[in-house]
Amino acid sequence: MIIAVSGKGGTGKTLLSSLLIKALSEKNKDILAIDADPDSNLPEALGVEVIKTVGDVREELKVDTAKGNIPKDMNKWDILDYKIMESVVETPKFDLLVMGRPEGSGCYCAVNNMLRKIIETLSANYDYIVIDTEAGLEHLSRRTTQNVDTMLVVTDKSKRGILTAQRIGELSNELDINFKKMFLVVNRITPDNKDMIIKKAKETGIEIIGTIYEDEEVAEYDIEGTPLVNLPDDSNSVVTVSKIVSRILNSN
Repeated sequence: MIIAVSGKGGTGKTLLSSLLIKALSEKNKDILAIDADPDSNLPEALGVEVIKTVGDVREELKVDTAKGNIPKDMNKWDILDYKIMESVVETPKFDLLVMGRPEGSGCYCAVNNMLRKIIETLSANYDYIVIDTEAGLEHLSRRTTQNVDTMLVVTDKSKRGILTAQRIGELSNELDINFKKMFLVVNRITPDNKDMIIKKAKETGIEIIGTIYEDEEVAEYDIEGTPLVNLPDDSNSVVTVSKIVSRILNSN
């Protein structure tokens, strides 16, 4: 199963992605986490050090090709696949692949093209793939998430967050990207504003699968730079995301 997390930047995509991985890792399945956001934060949230990204691999291959270090009869995709597999960080509970940015002034489109191929190649090797997508709508227009089973769109209480979520739903329909399931997660609500925010969130037309309350513990972890996967199991955010995972699995 491939689960992607989308939404406006700053709404809590990485929080949700990391806690999805935490919840899924308790099921003793093979999990691949993919950080597809150029503004990479998922490794820190997972407490994993990444030495090399897919963008780095691509740039190294470009340099080697320009220098004539790659034999002309060798398939560059085969070399790239091998080097990408070398950049996968393995942990006892999950593996992590970071797309990163291409070095220099290269366009991020090339890395997105590789992301599509990586998902196709690696999907058979894992029970669950969780993708923390780049913020906004680009992953839809570039169709890098077209093979996703469940799309989770995250919004917070901000008007821009809700409008972006609504646009993601609309654009997926316009581009005829048929996710098996699409759900909305509302983040950083409070008991005082819950009813109002839920009402506005329903205007996106996306089914709400969960609401995450403003969590001081999460804020403290962010300030201290502590990995979010280290949040205790009884944390409000962890409990909520565990319920979201159960609902996703039961809906498929």
